Amino acid sequence: MAVCISVIIDIFIPLIKTLMKKITVFTALAGMAFALSYCNVSKKAANKAVAMNYETNVKEIIAANCSPCHFPAEGGKKEPLDSYADVTKHIDDILRRIQLNPADRGFMPNRHAKLSDSTINVLKQWKTDGLKEN
Repeated sequence: MAVCISVIIDIFIPLIKTLMKKITVFTALAGMAFALSYCNVSKKAANKAVAMNYETNVKEIIAANCSPCHFPAEGGKKEPLDSYADVTKHIDDILRRIQLNPADRGFMPNRHAKLSDSTINVLKQWKTDGLKEN
């Protein structure tokens, strides 16, 4: 009988130790997940949108899609869009025309593909953000 008890103990003690380790690891992971769910740092960062500005977000879009026609230095003879002042002055017309269908009269960029929705949204957001230069 003593041998039988000894064998049972030898079998169950390692199983119990393994089970206890798993419970400890699970409890630690669950506690960390619970604690991190109340962490506001990541939520604040996600909610804080970066304001669009001309120099960082808009200037390259205009240069890539409106030149040379709207850049007098490059021989363009259309309404100039080569400066912050020019683009802010004409932003409403720019937004209207880039959102037309390519077959519509007045569509821009003329004889080119329609700008992507994400590119158009940058210009819209820039206007919403107050047309900041820097």
